[in-house]
Amino acid sequence: MKVVHTIQELRDQLRGQLRVAFVPTMGNLHEGHLALMKLARQHGDPVVASIFVNRLQFAPGEDFEKYPRTLQDDIKKLQRDRDVYCLFAPDERELYPEPQNYRVQPPQELGDILEGEHRPGFFGGVSTVVLKLFSCVQPGVAVFGKKDYQQLMVIRNMCRQFQLPVEILAHETVRAEDGLALSSRNVYLQPHERAEAPQLYAALQLVQQRLRAGELDTNKLGDEAANALQSRGWQVDYIAVRRQRDLNKPTPQDLAAAEPLVVLAAAKLGATRLIDNLEL
Repeated sequence: MKVVHTIQELRDQLRGQLRVAFVPTMGNLHEGHLALMKLARQHGDPVVASIFVNRLQFAPGEDFEKYPRTLQDDIKKLQRDRDVYCLFAPDERELYPEPQNYRVQPPQELGDILEGEHRPGFFGGVSTVVLKLFSCVQPGVAVFGKKDYQQLMVIRNMCRQFQLPVEILAHETVRAEDGLALSSRNVYLQPHERAEAPQLYAALQLVQQRLRAGELDTNKLGDEAANALQSRGWQVDYIAVRRQRDLNKPTPQDLAAAEPLVVLAAAKLGATRLIDNLEL
């Protein structure tokens, strides 16, 4: 596996390649990330991964400075699995040699709800760095995980509106045996918090079961699921049932027509903020 740190080195490695498959990450790789690499390998050749902790998507007071940076361990994992041809690991000066005054701003109806409401500016930061990485890598296909459901939708919409020649593939959320969605931030959890953490997914499953049983008051279902978690010591930002196609709230007509739905959640356990979702 080639490890490159500059855009010029990256382009030298990829010159003449026709169907690059790309997996952008912020590092601290786990089995969920490696599953994305395997899916990328099925749809393109060569596979490029990137590791870059993107300052633009962190608000003041968030965990940018302490976000786990484990580049050498990440390289070993990628070398072991042998799915990646080239790892692009730029430093901040390489990707942002000057203040990034040009930004991608998702529309408010998607970028300012759910995660966007609780993390203002987050999706603008994500969209900007992904567009910049796409410009560097010029992939034919890129793979993202469904755990970041709203982010996946933002990236897909951005590619469509800018007419980028990149096919966006989604990988199902990879979970631990007890149901917890794999995340780089799981390393923040204390042992007793790690034992409690699967309750977030359990709350989503309960919402799913109640919808299937015929309960259609989605606001009530979300509120009751949030209250149940709060009674266990969680700080809940949201548990919300939305339409899969645009993340709008479902109407009674949507529910009557069996519109595909998704329930999304974000909540803090101790100092660790976890997100998850479940398609219905």
